[in-house]
Amino acid sequence: MKIGVIKEIKNHEYRVALRPSGAEQLIADGHEVIVETGAGLGTSLMDEDYAKVGCTIGSSAAEVWAASEMIMKVKEPLKSEWPHMKAGQTVFTYFHLAADKELTDGCLATGAHCFAYETLEDGGRLPLLEPMSEVAGRLSIQAGAKYLEKPAGGIGTLLGGVPGVAPAEVVVIGGGVVGTNAARMAAGLGANVTILDVNSDRMRYLDEILPANCTTLFSNPMSVREKLRAADLVVGAVLVPGAAAPKLIKREHLSIMKEGSVIADVAVDQGGCCETTRPTTHEEPTFVVDGVVHYCVANMPGAVPRTSTFALTNVTLNYARTLARLGAKRAVMENEALATAANCLGGKLTCEPVADAFKMEYVAPKIAAESI
Repeated sequence: MKIGVIKEIKNHEYRVALRPSGAEQLIADGHEVIVETGAGLGTSLMDEDYAKVGCTIGSSAAEVWAASEMIMKVKEPLKSEWPHMKAGQTVFTYFHLAADKELTDGCLATGAHCFAYETLEDGGRLPLLEPMSEVAGRLSIQAGAKYLEKPAGGIGTLLGGVPGVAPAEVVVIGGGVVGTNAARMAAGLGANVTILDVNSDRMRYLDEILPANCTTLFSNPMSVREKLRAADLVVGAVLVPGAAAPKLIKREHLSIMKEGSVIADVAVDQGGCCETTRPTTHEEPTFVVDGVVHYCVANMPGAVPRTSTFALTNVTLNYARTLARLGAKRAVMENEALATAANCLGGKLTCEPVADAFKMEYVAPKIAAESI
């Protein structure tokens, strides 16, 4: 199979979907790997690094798209990339379709087979989402600390406080991978941390592994309101796999929050868990609503591309090798994990949470695969 690796064009996105070491393994499997020139520069990976392991260097994105049977990316195809997608071509990347109907319609119209990192489930886990969730959770605290500073528009509170001055109150909504990493980072800086979740078993686990300055609290509308009133920094870490994030922070809640407090909505890729969330970029990362600073960058891990690329490619490679070996149809029929990653197959929507979000027709992946 001819496998293409595209340079990311999303605002300040520096990650790349495949490292030279991974390309070498795909080539050893008998595939041809075509890498767009400059694709790895943001991660300090040069064209020569890819060429040394046997990759072909494509002079343009159009060339790579046209020559490839399977495309590996990091972020969802932007509108300018949709014309390059073609019927029968496999695209393996983060899609987050439930947050964007136009993207969903655009991908379906191409007839391409869209396999999404974020919905791939294996053994009850989301292994291709976990490393970026770890990065984003940790970055949310770094970003939150920065935007709490007065010159950045915040209230002017130091997360860890100092002797004689109370530390900041950090509220993490969601106790999954993002929330756990955010809580650990905030606690390490000395903040008082509260994690809200609805899974009692998960809260017992978090209570055992996190330091004493982290408290777990059952999430309901009242407890969310009470914690928002006291919060300096709120991290939105809610995830419903493949589906739009529930809006747990309402517009009216902002009026009870401190002026200059910060919301870092890591759930922005799935539409955000705050009603006032809208995607931002690393170039213009924040906006203010009712005195509350919102940090809603849709590709947070892109700020640390070397760490993010290495963490991501560590987990995507084996699935990419299987997908390339089997092809889209056999992958869905024979590999349960890759079947869960199939969001669009030959113009049919095969991810049920996305179909539910937009009231669209859903076709089970194995049924859709029969006709491709």
